[in-house]
Amino acid sequence: MTKQIKLFILLSALFSMTGCSIKPWVKPYERQNLADPIMLLNRDPVASAYMDHVHEAREGARGAGAGGGGGCGCN
Repeated sequence: MTKQIKLFILLSALFSMTGCSIKPWVKPYERQNLADPIMLLNRDPVASAYMDHVHEAREGARGAGAGGGGGCGCN
């Protein structure tokens, strides 16, 4: 084996072993900042839930949402 391949294997082994030792970036007392409503992707959860319902009813099947079941297209 060449030196470059050995070096690549060594570096990849080192990087894979250090992956578990990384501490989380967000401290437990800082998580309240992430729960701020300004961090939401959608500003109006009621309208978003309605649009999800309409999409489910039109598609006739449920995607990766929280609940199970299918739609009948009655809306």
